[in-house]
Amino acid sequence: MASPVVSVVMGSDSDLEIMMEAAKSLSEFGIPHEVQILSAHRSPERVTRFCKRVKKRGIKVVIAGAGGAAHLAGVIAAHTTVPVIGVPINSSALGGLDSLLSTVQMPSGIPVATVAIGKSGAQNAGVLAAQILSLGSKALEAKLAKHKEKLARSVIEKNNKLRKKSS
Repeated sequence: MASPVVSVVMGSDSDLEIMMEAAKSLSEFGIPHEVQILSAHRSPERVTRFCKRVKKRGIKVVIAGAGGAAHLAGVIAAHTTVPVIGVPINSSALGGLDSLLSTVQMPSGIPVATVAIGKSGAQNAGVLAAQILSLGSKALEAKLAKHKEKLARSVIEKNNKLRKKSS
């Protein structure tokens, strides 16, 4: 098995169902990845160690999901030059709005590419990681083009079904 080039991390095991959507997207593109739990608040030393080794380990993109205060993506981005994609998790009474704001409102110079709240955001994070990696891979670029074609075909198929039902 190839060494991972994307690290999918989350603040808690309660985020796993959502973050597995990112892993699923990566798998569909054949991108080697790892999945692990890191907490910016409960295990800050572990997060720091992760960040110090991430580039040396060959990780090219980090996808970080967290709910509530959602500081994980920002903490990682502060410690590395590897691109970080933040996935806000809808884990609180605020429906993920708190997570979205915590993830997207980064100070100048510490970017976190932030996707939508929840499962669709996690899935898009995997696709965005693939797009970043495709800048150096014609094979991955071709897989992404096929992915876009598949999306377009699904819309046409759905429209055709709708037409048949309404006539």
